[in-house]
Amino acid sequence: MAIEHDYFGLLESGPDGSIFWSEVVDFGDQRVTVDLTAPDQDDVSIAALDVAAAMIAALEDIDLRSRNAMVSELDDRTSEVTEYILQQQEVLGEDIDDLLVDVSGDVHMDVIRSLQLMSMTILADEHGGKDPFAVLEYALDPDSTDDVLLVNLNVDGSVQSVTSAD
Repeated sequence: MAIEHDYFGLLESGPDGSIFWSEVVDFGDQRVTVDLTAPDQDDVSIAALDVAAAMIAALEDIDLRSRNAMVSELDDRTSEVTEYILQQQEVLGEDIDDLLVDVSGDVHMDVIRSLQLMSMTILADEHGGKDPFAVLEYALDPDSTDDVLLVNLNVDGSVQSVTSAD
């Protein structure tokens, strides 16, 4: 069985009924892996695929919203964003400056500005559900993919939560 969509083309399900689509898209001066996945093709609607395509097209705006959500968590010393930044400072020490795109003196803001968007995973079967519809993965050091921040998005593109994946 398969689903046809204007943006994604023909999405054929695997033997277990799951769907997987992947593409690398240009984002600024970097490349971001975008995956669309669903464990059961029957749970994927054309509306979900339309929303997913719109999110990919609006990646720049979604990235900005995600970074603003990270900034809003800096006031909370126990937030995962703050803990992630403190952990990066501890692990990297003075070498952290080598990974910063701009050194303003506010290390927390500099880290958020310097995070690289590594991937976007769209969970197409979560359209209309309470779980995240899309997850953005950010890393300060692209070679250290164990230390990442994950931004979970609702189907409307709003930020649901920011978590770390260490």
